[in-house]
Amino acid sequence: MVLVKLRKRLKSLISKMFKKKSDVKIGLYGPVNSGKTTLANKICTDWLGEDIGKASVVPHETREIQVKEKVKIESNGKSLTFNLVDTPGIATKIDFEDFIKHGMKKKAAKQRAKEATKGVIEAIKWLDNVDMVLVVLDSTKDPLDQVNITILGNLDARKIPFIVVANKVDLKSSKASRVREAFPNYKTIGISAKTGFNVEELYNHLVDAV
Repeated sequence: MVLVKLRKRLKSLISKMFKKKSDVKIGLYGPVNSGKTTLANKICTDWLGEDIGKASVVPHETREIQVKEKVKIESNGKSLTFNLVDTPGIATKIDFEDFIKHGMKKKAAKQRAKEATKGVIEAIKWLDNVDMVLVVLDSTKDPLDQVNITILGNLDARKIPFIVVANKVDLKSSKASRVREAFPNYKTIGISAKTGFNVEELYNHLVDAV
């Protein structure tokens, strides 16, 4: 009887272990307009045939956490199933006047700023729920930005594994090498989420890393 109970207990523990593994959550983090949702859409389109959200040149288009469950990618004979978490862009300052510059009226701009601030807070909270992070940076901009350094520092402190994604390499002003040089201790992959350039390489690393 004791042996039977032990076997049942062991079976239950093993089931929980495999269940946890199948619920892997990969989060997309980065500053505003770095291309997180564009990358999220690329991943979801490649493997699910549908988008996760709307991408826009207007700052803070994504203001709420968006999740796509059971995304299964395959690469080099391996596969990985995970829940993809697209988060609002991280910013240290959100000014409603920035939205007015993009043609929004004052009332709508203030509401968007309020929602964006809430979104940043939610994104930071979600760090407690993700198992791995893709830090999406705009390779046309200086990587040694306070937001970028803060994000990477937080991931290091929490011991969350991550890959730095130098996005927008399709643009002439892109300098993915500058991102690699700025963060030499971290794995960095240059891609274009818009054109799909080198995204397959990202899939390779994701499957191996997780």
